[in-house]
Amino acid sequence: MPIYKLVLPAMGESVSEATITQWLKKVGDKVAADEAVVEVATDKVDSEVASEYDGVIKEILHPVNAVVAVDAPLVLIETDQDLVQDATPQPPAAPTKQIVAPAPVPTPEIQEVAQAPETYMQRGQVLATPTPNVAGDSDRFYSPLVKSIAQKEHISMDELTSIVGTGKEGRVTKSDMLAYLKQRKPKSTQSKTDIVAPTTPISPAKATAVSREDIVVPMSRMEQLISEHMTRSLQTSAHVQSFIEIDVTKLWRWRERVKTDFFKQQGVKLTFTPIFLQLVAQILPEFPLLNSSVEGTNIIKKKDINLGMATALADGNLIVPVIKQADSLNLVGLAKKVNDLATNARNNSLNPDDVQGGTYTVTNVGMFGSLTGTPIINQPQVAILALGAIRKMPAVMETEHGDVIAVRQKMVVSHSYDHRIVNGAMGGMFLLRFKELIEQWDESISV
Repeated sequence: MPIYKLVLPAMGESVSEATITQWLKKVGDKVAADEAVVEVATDKVDSEVASEYDGVIKEILHPVNAVVAVDAPLVLIETDQDLVQDATPQPPAAPTKQIVAPAPVPTPEIQEVAQAPETYMQRGQVLATPTPNVAGDSDRFYSPLVKSIAQKEHISMDELTSIVGTGKEGRVTKSDMLAYLKQRKPKSTQSKTDIVAPTTPISPAKATAVSREDIVVPMSRMEQLISEHMTRSLQTSAHVQSFIEIDVTKLWRWRERVKTDFFKQQGVKLTFTPIFLQLVAQILPEFPLLNSSVEGTNIIKKKDINLGMATALADGNLIVPVIKQADSLNLVGLAKKVNDLATNARNNSLNPDDVQGGTYTVTNVGMFGSLTGTPIINQPQVAILALGAIRKMPAVMETEHGDVIAVRQKMVVSHSYDHRIVNGAMGGMFLLRFKELIEQWDESISV
């Protein structure tokens, strides 16, 4: 019977790999076409990978927590259907190689212990390096990264088995290892059961002091991915910010007047977010460099305007769903799309495509009461807009009878952009244009 190789599908622009989080089937299980076989996670979203054919699971090629490249086989499925793909059974003598992911970018304090076995990327192909052997007998599973840390830190098998794991089925994770190492006392000598020869321990001056009253909490998988993504952005782009204060009184009054009718007619609330997104989509064609990305020495100007909207999750993390071709949607369409994406994000029901392909991002830091912020650019984009809180403020107003002080609704907006290709003039002019459209808002228009 033919063998179908279920591979990791492309999961959006800039996504080259995913982590296996859970196998939904085991060897010998039957699977139907379009039935989910495995759950995977990227730095954007969790997703399921389904089989294209009816069949029986013959071999699972990677364990949970393995990092697999796009287009790499995940599992072999025996089927009696005609296959479209060119798939033949792998020779029995050829062992399956496990793809080992590079560790997330560590902080300087843990740089020496957090080095993972090297993974090479050559023209999009991942070549796995051999996993070091661990001396001693143990039925407990240890990932290649955990073994590597144990080797470098001269942790014996007895000591390794004593570490409490927070992963699935009690498995020891990288975070568990790093938390353990922070509390571990340096040893002057090593036992004969050491995994490898001694290496230079972390300097006590670099380690973070942890007292008995302190609580060590391992970072969640999403927090680790966000940490790596944000650090990489700071290493990639030359961040610079511009700020502007905007009088939103006219827009505020208009929204107050129409929001009830809007909800009755459309079934969704009219918040400020879709209004601001509509203005951004209107302005970006005037500043095409802001809707682009940098690849080496090339600037890629994007044709589509795909706006990312940073959304807060219940656990405090953020995710950035993307509104595709936002410039083609009117205010009603944007309001419904914003509502749908925000709801799906909070319910953890976003699709991989929902968080891919963004060309420019808007984040509302004002929802947390912040006056403004300096957000980090969402790679591979080159700019991000931060909307501050709207507040009642005293302001000097010019009238035909002279200047007067009046109470106005105001907010501070910041613009972070990549100074490699966007200069301060362009970054500032974009803000000025945004300010003009808001302050000149026509209060007579209807919804």
